Amino acid sequence: MRNESSGDRFFQIFVNTLITIILIIIIYPLVFVISASFSDPLYLLQGKVSLLPKGFTLESYSKIINFNDVWMGYKNTIIYVTVGTLINLIMTTLGAYPLSRKDFFGRNIITALLVFTMFFSGGMIPTYLVVKSLGLTNTMWAMVLPSAISVYNLIIMRTFFQSIPYELQESATIDGASDFQILARIILPLSKPILAVMTLFYAVTHWNAFFDALIYLTNRSKYPLQLILREILIQDDVAGAEGLDDDAIQQAMSVEGMKYAVIIIANLPILCLYPFLQRYFVQGVMIGSLKG
Repeated sequence: MRNESSGDRFFQIFVNTLITIILIIIIYPLVFVISASFSDPLYLLQGKVSLLPKGFTLESYSKIINFNDVWMGYKNTIIYVTVGTLINLIMTTLGAYPLSRKDFFGRNIITALLVFTMFFSGGMIPTYLVVKSLGLTNTMWAMVLPSAISVYNLIIMRTFFQSIPYELQESATIDGASDFQILARIILPLSKPILAVMTLFYAVTHWNAFFDALIYLTNRSKYPLQLILREILIQDDVAGAEGLDDDAIQQAMSVEGMKYAVIIIANLPILCLYPFLQRYFVQGVMIGSLKG
């Protein structure tokens, strides 16, 4: 083991200090939101909550439990995430696999056209007119079909497929396997890391989506959770919550506490999902971005 110079030690101390500062900057907002969600709303309005909860209470969570719109949004979001992610994975896989094949004619041209759409698009109004003309507005499909494929994710998956030895596919072809059999029996079983990464990418995107709902949905019963959260955070629209006092001060206190509680509830599923996919995350992204 080589002896470290004073410069190496100073650099290591500097890096560790910098990482610690960045970690604190990232973690503190999360800790504050958690503490605020368990704090008395009066202390929140007075700005006395900083790190630990003050006046520990579950009042905000009890109000959220009685806020029916939150659970309606939860149900809708789970449907959008499940259906949308499934469509994303199927479409992205079916697009990435042929583009990864060396014997696919015109794959470079098609890839260039796909990349072109990452920089130039029709815009929000033409997209809305297309969705409306197809009769998708105010339906679940408006939330999942316009974003069926992410070109960025497709390119990552295509590059991952290219890292799989092509000789395996040639051998399967000689044995009489069709393209779909090669994809299902050879490519996909070897692609668990990238499939896990794509699942996380797409699921998080659908879970956090609210702008498409804001544009395409007018029926409140189809609102996703993030749109309900937006109303609470921005518009203070809590008229549907049960058990709220009509007094303006009490309502302001209730809203202040509910804001932080609903943020925790809205993000909890993704926080629980990430640890199960984390071991695939770095492997999938690094292979997909460096090879090919």
